[in-house]
Amino acid sequence: MGGRTAWVLHVDLDQFVAAVEVLRRPELAGRPVVVGGRGCPTERGVVSTASYEARAFGVRSGMPLRVAARRLPDAVFLPVDAAEYEAVSDRVMTALRSLDAVVEVLGWDEAFLGARTHDPEALARRAQDVVRAATGLACSVGIGDNKVRAKIATGHGKPAGVFRLTAENWSQVMGGRPTIELWGVGTRVSRRLAALGVTTVDELGSAPVEALVEEFGPRMGVWYHELGQGLGPQTVDDRPWVPRGHSRETTFQENLTTPEEVRAAVRELADRVVRDVTDDGRPVVRVALKIRYAPFVTTGTSRTLPEPTRDPAALLEALTALAARVEDREVRLLGVRAEMVMPDDTDRAGRTPVRGRI
Repeated sequence: MGGRTAWVLHVDLDQFVAAVEVLRRPELAGRPVVVGGRGCPTERGVVSTASYEARAFGVRSGMPLRVAARRLPDAVFLPVDAAEYEAVSDRVMTALRSLDAVVEVLGWDEAFLGARTHDPEALARRAQDVVRAATGLACSVGIGDNKVRAKIATGHGKPAGVFRLTAENWSQVMGGRPTIELWGVGTRVSRRLAALGVTTVDELGSAPVEALVEEFGPRMGVWYHELGQGLGPQTVDDRPWVPRGHSRETTFQENLTTPEEVRAAVRELADRVVRDVTDDGRPVVRVALKIRYAPFVTTGTSRTLPEPTRDPAALLEALTALAARVEDREVRLLGVRAEMVMPDDTDRAGRTPVRGRI
């Protein structure tokens, strides 16, 4: 199928990780559930997902588990079980592929559907039905005339609902809302926009593009200007995602306090990343190290390799050499990353063509 997509649907599983855990433990239904780390709130780790009951008390993804426990000491804390979430996600995507639509997988718990239909709401309800039948999970579906509007629409449909957002109702629904409610606009960007006098979606869409380009650069300035108008890509692409890199990171239960400990930890992470990229088979072009110093200051360092390489020994040397850039301070987290050459037939989204588009 080719040409312009008539409708884009964004399917988002509601509280996916927590919902999977409740399916396995039905007695947890209705209780505040927090999933993260090894499931022990006295250890270091962050919240991967919280159930709606926990979110009502301010528990959010990315929050330290200890903070979550202080806010909600009666919550049920569970360890992350990535293998189970991956398995359930596979069933979700298989169910969505049974529909008359192109499916673009975005992650464990969300996907775009592209379809030509006169009744997108009926397709949305069908998507909800097949997902529930296959997994017992609920999902919300956003309907749009492009990916941006479909993605944002999903938030208005939660939980377990359907919402349509198009050029016709964009300004009515989104115009007066703060810019941070746009897909791709976070706290930092919204603050920079506010410094320009742009606080709402309508103001962003009507702002002088030259001012946005001056602040954010030629690519992102234009992107934010279009985002304020709800503009975005319309093509749903079912080509499989190709990672740009592989990374590993560890939060230490006790801070690393010596250069020797840092070097050993970086070496262990680097060994794992080298195995990952070796299995992938593509040469590495850049290596990076993420560092979180105590109490909670995160920074990083990276270097581009003189030439792309697949040589495990050379990669290990380049990755471990980054340890020398770590300051003489206590370290609570380290992460190692290797970025690879993308396949020649891969587009900017990092996808390789194997099937059709709509």
